[in-house]
Amino acid sequence: MLLRAILCSLCLSLSPLTMASLPDFTGIVEDSSPAVVKVVAEARAPASNSSDQMEQFEELDQLPEALKRFFQNRNPPAPRGGSGSGFIISADGYIVTNHHVVDGADRVIVRLSDRREYDAVVVGTDQRSDLALLRVDAKKLPYVKLGKSGDLKVGQWVLAIGSPFGLDYSVTAGIVSAKGRSLPTERGENYVPFIQTDVAINPGNSGGPLFNLDGEVVGVNSQIFTRSGGSIGLSFAIPSKVVRNIVEQLRENGAVVRGWLGVSIQNVDRTLAESFDLDRPRGALVAQVGEGSPAERAGIQSGDIIVEVDGESIEVSADLPHVIGLISPGSTVSMTLIREGDAETISVEIGALEADQTPRVVASVSEPGVLKALGMSVRDLDRESEAEGELRGGVVVMEVAINSAAYEAGVREGDVITRFGRKAISRLADMEVALDGIESGDSVSLRLIRQGAPLFIGIKVPEND
Repeated sequence: MLLRAILCSLCLSLSPLTMASLPDFTGIVEDSSPAVVKVVAEARAPASNSSDQMEQFEELDQLPEALKRFFQNRNPPAPRGGSGSGFIISADGYIVTNHHVVDGADRVIVRLSDRREYDAVVVGTDQRSDLALLRVDAKKLPYVKLGKSGDLKVGQWVLAIGSPFGLDYSVTAGIVSAKGRSLPTERGENYVPFIQTDVAINPGNSGGPLFNLDGEVVGVNSQIFTRSGGSIGLSFAIPSKVVRNIVEQLRENGAVVRGWLGVSIQNVDRTLAESFDLDRPRGALVAQVGEGSPAERAGIQSGDIIVEVDGESIEVSADLPHVIGLISPGSTVSMTLIREGDAETISVEIGALEADQTPRVVASVSEPGVLKALGMSVRDLDRESEAEGELRGGVVVMEVAINSAAYEAGVREGDVITRFGRKAISRLADMEVALDGIESGDSVSLRLIRQGAPLFIGIKVPEND
């Protein structure tokens, strides 16, 4: 009896605290749902080739008159389409949704919760961020405000309103699971630091708003991770910081221009961090600098590690395009990088994305001597290949022994080594000098050219027995 009384006392004392800690979403839903819309995109079905068939029949005089009239008078193909969600951001009819919701549409219809319906004009779309801006001819519409996605914290409550599976104005809630998620597109572009949540998102939610507890839009629901076709607890939203930037550009210009630096980058792993004398793995390692790029004009070099841009920390390489892409072309920013173990701060004038051109590097093999070290055999490049590939020398890997230090690090046959540690490699002799300076147990960085693309890897020199 005493134990039961104690447990009951604990339950009574915890219940008010537990109830108080759970958010009440009703106010947000009542205030914000009138500004959430359903977006219906219609596209004409492709025209059939029935007229071509008719002409063939006429030439052969095989088509009956009744069938001729049928083909001539048949109705145009019925429209096809899909639907998604969106939200109004101004009283004069501007609406945000996803690019993929309206992509290819011949007609876009917007439906409000009070059953009003409007034909929408597509002001502009941006495939890279998967955002689109629409406008309807209406005044005094209900609208929502964009909040500050940067203030979001992992574990914070958020909710979504949309039309999953066509079930209009459905509300789901959950928490922020992670921030700054990188989800490269099919073209390998990575300009959106997605907000990951466990809010239930399904087809039809695309383009709908993600709200914080203040009723502000902190994201646009865009993607789900699923193997079944429905929500399994992983959903991704475009942060409002990106949305604000893209919408302003679409509203003013109908198109989007992003900041561009002109470098190929990669992550820094533990071995590379040791080889570059970093206290821990961090930053974006510059593998290659584009000719004539803003990076080259600013003096950025291959092997530099960018760790900060205008006060924003670059922890992983994916952070760099997120930050640079939101900077207006022509702006000058402060950039901190690590070069040969020392921190340097430089100024960089950011270019426009359209100027980006990736250099093409080609390599072939000649017949000079062979150097064997760390389980690999290397030889010089011939001068003709250097000229064609715009290389300034290097040695090509001819063979890599299985289970060797080079193999375990990821060196493969055909790779061209252009840097070993802090020494540029132009010829086999440079490689010999660089090898003389390493000791067992050292971590050494290698810059390679592999199938035309630059790459840094770290090799751990085996300990002597």
